[in-house]
Amino acid sequence: MKLVILGAGESGVGAALLAQQKGFEVWVSDKGAIHPNFKKELEENKIPYEELQHTKEKIFDATQVIKSPGIPDKVPLIKELKERGIPVISEIEFASKYTDATIIAITGSNGKTTTTKLTYHLLHTAGYDVAVGGNIGTSFARLLSGGNHAYYVLELSSFQLDGIRDFRPNVSVLLNITPDHLDRYEYKMEHYIASKFQIIQNQKGNDLFIYNGLDKNITTYLQDRQLTIKETIVKEIFHSKNKLTVGVSEFDTTSCSLKGMHNMFNASCAIHAAKAVGMDDTFIQQGLNTFINAPHRLEHVAEIDGVEFINDSKATNVDSVYYALKAMDKPVIWVAGGTDKGNDYNAIESLVLEKVKAIICLGVDNTPIIEAFIGKIEIIEETQSCKDAINVSQQYAHAGDVVLLSPACASFDLFKNYIDRGDQFKAAVLEIKKEER
Repeated sequence: MKLVILGAGESGVGAALLAQQKGFEVWVSDKGAIHPNFKKELEENKIPYEELQHTKEKIFDATQVIKSPGIPDKVPLIKELKERGIPVISEIEFASKYTDATIIAITGSNGKTTTTKLTYHLLHTAGYDVAVGGNIGTSFARLLSGGNHAYYVLELSSFQLDGIRDFRPNVSVLLNITPDHLDRYEYKMEHYIASKFQIIQNQKGNDLFIYNGLDKNITTYLQDRQLTIKETIVKEIFHSKNKLTVGVSEFDTTSCSLKGMHNMFNASCAIHAAKAVGMDDTFIQQGLNTFINAPHRLEHVAEIDGVEFINDSKATNVDSVYYALKAMDKPVIWVAGGTDKGNDYNAIESLVLEKVKAIICLGVDNTPIIEAFIGKIEIIEETQSCKDAINVSQQYAHAGDVVLLSPACASFDLFKNYIDRGDQFKAAVLEIKKEER
């Protein structure tokens, strides 16, 4: 069987490795330049490939095609493959055929990575034979190429879900659905919502669906549909005085690194998932006590002269900023800006007026943020580097305040990506901290 893989990133190379192990005749094609690390890996494993082009003759000779999540279904090549009757699937779909493990799959517009990492950490703390991957870190196919585990916790994007046919998680989690990636879905929210719901399309019997019962996009989609699987609806978050109640269980969050009610919601979903596979409350508490969240998500960086600096560079949309501001219990110097995605700042205006004492813009074109808040927030300054943003922030911050990098925008105007932005912010803060000693 001839298997063609389109795209030689983590997903594509992982699929190539697994396919080779399973005896497929594999060929990888990438229209762009392949990263040297991935190219080396393909060469070491004697997997043929091409880059900077797609040779259609070879691609159309495939029995099956696995495409990168980044390739939309609407591109001409994919359309032509389907017209020719050549199956096009995702790496997630392909990999799932080679394991009987228990799969916990997690999706949503926001909070996926935190919830995925916490769910994995809870199971790992309890001694489960578990691996984590998908949209974060290691591709599902690569995980399987390295040997099977009893449990997999997978973060799944809508792009990955678009390419599934038979993929069936034992536990699925849908955290929320807010406007994102609409350019991929013909700017139709209903298409994006349907993509997210593909996570449950093959679930049946005793499979469990955990979802946000307060998300209008989720509840509206479900109101005329009858589920035939088990469901856990997370409607209310009972968190007070460092006590989180999930079902009949209560957990102490005093030592937990997660901040804000949105993260208590994420934690509740992770706990429900852990309980669904038989995890004991004692181990869940141990996991909550020792969990360290992924960087750039409400990450405490340092405290300088009584001012706390928090890196929330992953907050690339207004919805994420809403939750970040809700989590703040100190006056905020808000560092925001970047490549605007058509943000509607009206959604957070009341929260900004309540929490924010100054806005420090960090971007090439700060016009959208300035126009949204001029005359409403007294202090608005413009900067074009993390170092300048922090220096200006310090002019307005006093002991007991927090300087919060929560951009609401993509990072590509000044930075490689949100990670680069967050790393530069942290480095600049820690340099000042070092100079204060």
